[in-house]
Amino acid sequence: MSLSVIEPTNLQNSNPLVGENYGLTLTQSIQNLVAENCKETPNFTHFIDIFYELMQSKVDPPLESIWVYSALTFRSRILTTDDPLDRLSAARDLFQLISACSGSCNSSKSIALLAPVVFEVYKVAVELKGRHLGSKREKKVFREVKSLVDVILGFISVCCCDTSNGKRNVSEVTDLNLIVSFKDLVSLWMEKSESFKSFLPLVNDEICRESSERVCDVNYLAGMVTVEVFLLKLCLSFGVGMAGVELEKELTSWAVSSITGFQNVCFFETLVRMLLEPTLPVTSLLSSEHGVLLKKVLYDAVILVEYSFLNPESAVDLPVELMKSLAMTRLIVTHEAIELLREDGDQKKAISYASAFSSSKLPSQIIKWITNQIGMDEKERSLVSSPKALLKWLLSLENQGIRAFDDKILKSHAKLAVDNSKTDYEYQSLKVKGNEASGDLHFYIDNKGEDEEDEEMNESMSAVFVAAAHSMKLPENGGRKRKEMGNTGNKKKIKYPKHDLSDNHGSTREGFSSVGNEDLSSESEVEDAEAVEQ
Repeated sequence: MSLSVIEPTNLQNSNPLVGENYGLTLTQSIQNLVAENCKETPNFTHFIDIFYELMQSKVDPPLESIWVYSALTFRSRILTTDDPLDRLSAARDLFQLISACSGSCNSSKSIALLAPVVFEVYKVAVELKGRHLGSKREKKVFREVKSLVDVILGFISVCCCDTSNGKRNVSEVTDLNLIVSFKDLVSLWMEKSESFKSFLPLVNDEICRESSERVCDVNYLAGMVTVEVFLLKLCLSFGVGMAGVELEKELTSWAVSSITGFQNVCFFETLVRMLLEPTLPVTSLLSSEHGVLLKKVLYDAVILVEYSFLNPESAVDLPVELMKSLAMTRLIVTHEAIELLREDGDQKKAISYASAFSSSKLPSQIIKWITNQIGMDEKERSLVSSPKALLKWLLSLENQGIRAFDDKILKSHAKLAVDNSKTDYEYQSLKVKGNEASGDLHFYIDNKGEDEEDEEMNESMSAVFVAAAHSMKLPENGGRKRKEMGNTGNKKKIKYPKHDLSDNHGSTREGFSSVGNEDLSSESEVEDAEAVEQ
């Protein structure tokens, strides 16, 4: 049965819902509803009328009023059936109801309200794991799940497009805190046996805990919902024909295109924070092997591409604390990714990550924040070209009593990442004849569009990286046979372009180049030396 807006009758509210009275009525009504929900056999009938009026009394109603009204309507109409197609139909009706009720709301609120829709779709998707989708009915369920996820992604993309085109509401760039506990709101969608974490199944435990313990910001919630739909789409892309390198390239291209289109800092920050964890929260949807491949795809998407919406000049209306936290998280993730690649023996990809880091604005941005904070002279800035060197410098400042990490959890991640990494990147020490290595590898850092100060710093960082590349050594006895390695006389010039994607979605696939396969010389296993710290 379709979930259309229910117009109440015989409302008995003598006080006008304006000004302070509106907030008091909304808060008290939610408290009464939560208390009713705790009863053995709750009765929500009369609450539907109350929240309908609260929702209709404002042009841009609070998230709580739409959320509660949708929850009550959904729970009163949902069919008591386990048939996945019926449940998907109900989820689609819920999506239409919420999108209709949030039509006049800003984009962040419209996206955040979709959390229960994603929750319902996810539950059906989980049931498909492990099935061979042999029967026509199972194939139809899979198609319906993918179709609804695509519809939700399209809605989110339209909302994000409105924001990026300058239609951003003031409330979207400031704190837009919920009036009541997010945990209380979530309880309206859950069975008594279900935990809060199960409502946000594709977000890791740490982020879930934060959202339940602190005052939840609507922008932050919208970022979490976008991450969930983003991951759900990627997970559903496995096992549908493509595999191996072809699948990895396709997923990476789509991920980069989507991140570019969303241009949402809260979404990106949530996604990058999730990469700090050893595994992604997708085990209910993917095998461990596919989970590892998905993490590789996300590493490529967040490390190898420099997105224009993350540039300081593009984020002037966002809190400095948010941008600084994001920058520190990206730094730690990049370091951990390089370490993992080295452990796996993928030296080529490790080099591409290190090159992308040194050629990006991230190191200079972090150094500027810290040196401005402590009043260090411009000429005294410590120039580093590797994530590990920069992390060590920041931790050394912390040991001197200078606060480099605003977040204790990030500081712990940073310390753990450095402690767990190899002390001196222990690889076989080998000899190189003459200047053979220096002629084989050339690194190109694109500094177009940067101010003079950034250009100077990146040139210095690039010089250190090039020096490290020139010191790379070849194995004498080991690795591949000479004949497999090709003609060592053919020198190749390698470019590591800095990717700066604009809003042009159509050119994303052509503009994105996966660094680390064809572009790298197969003549040697290479490693970048640690930058000299000051």
